[in-house]
Amino acid sequence: MAGSSHGHTPAAWTGVIIAFIGFCVAGAFMVMAQPAGFWAGMGIVVLGGVVGAVMRSMGMGQQQSSHPVPAGAES
Repeated sequence: MAGSSHGHTPAAWTGVIIAFIGFCVAGAFMVMAQPAGFWAGMGIVVLGGVVGAVMRSMGMGQQQSSHPVPAGAES
């Protein structure tokens, strides 16, 4: 993946960081047996995906390559 810069964009980093925070929140509230907090954390995880998609649509994601990947290069 080093040659394709897969995921090295502001949209990807922002979406993953927000989703990771949501995962941590949900995990903490699950241990504390607080269902409302758990579901709030899961909402933050979903929000991370939405923010990443919006940022990608604004042009902050990886640009589509016009060069096809050779058949033997995928592993």
